[in-house]
Amino acid sequence: MHILLPEGSDVTSPELLIGGLDFGEGPRWHDGVLWYSDFFQHRVYTVSTDGKRETVLDLGSEQPSGLGWLPNGDLLVVAMLKRQLVRYDGQKTSVHADLSDIATWHCNDMVVSDSGVAYVGNFGYDYGSDAEPKTADLAAVFPDGRKIVATTNLNFPNGCVITPDDKTLIVGETFSCRYSAFSILPDGKLSEGRLWAEMPGRLPDGCTLDSENGIWFADAFSTQVVRVVEGGEITDVIDLPQRTFACMLGGNDGKTLFILTASSDPESGIEPGAGAIYTVQVEFSRSGKP
Repeated sequence: MHILLPEGSDVTSPELLIGGLDFGEGPRWHDGVLWYSDFFQHRVYTVSTDGKRETVLDLGSEQPSGLGWLPNGDLLVVAMLKRQLVRYDGQKTSVHADLSDIATWHCNDMVVSDSGVAYVGNFGYDYGSDAEPKTADLAAVFPDGRKIVATTNLNFPNGCVITPDDKTLIVGETFSCRYSAFSILPDGKLSEGRLWAEMPGRLPDGCTLDSENGIWFADAFSTQVVRVVEGGEITDVIDLPQRTFACMLGGNDGKTLFILTASSDPESGIEPGAGAIYTVQVEFSRSGKP
């Protein structure tokens, strides 16, 4: 593994935590464990720092993606194919919101604010086919299940973060190789966007914010995770054995970077059970949401 880091960096080499994933997404650090979705195992799992994995929720034939929590502790799960947001209270599931009138193709990643507003992206179009490219709207879903279009015309909105003051949402537009930032307005809508960072040739996927306002993201069409700061400076690049699709800061001090990898992307055909989660110790701790 080759690690491209500044001299004196506190980042360590990646270590394997667990294998056996098909295609992991939506990693979140919550209640002292890592949570993640597996598209093709149709489950939400937790994993402890010693590698013990447990099933939280089996969604049958549905593909889960983004995860988050309401203020009362209920889990929210993006149901990709049905274009729904599912709510799980620890006993039963229910449809928190149907997003089929907002999402124009599969729903994807999500971030949930401290107040319980879930911002949910979607592909926009079937990019694995010959369909003409189309931008996507970002949905905002309130704790009572009410939904609105928060902002429009995003180019494959993917991993996103909310700053610690709950006032700014930063979303990766994968196919534009950039992060866009929006002020979160009192009504849950988003302001007009501004460019936060451009990363030519980098395709941001799942991501996580640190205490120095850097974003670690999986570069979806490479085997790397990358740290970028506002303005576009790349500060750290870490190579993994497989392609990377999501990452999350967690651990006891918030400085463990959990990295989800897979043999390929879903459109090209993954190898079942070949995916993994790696860990790296980094310099700055987790901040904001998710």
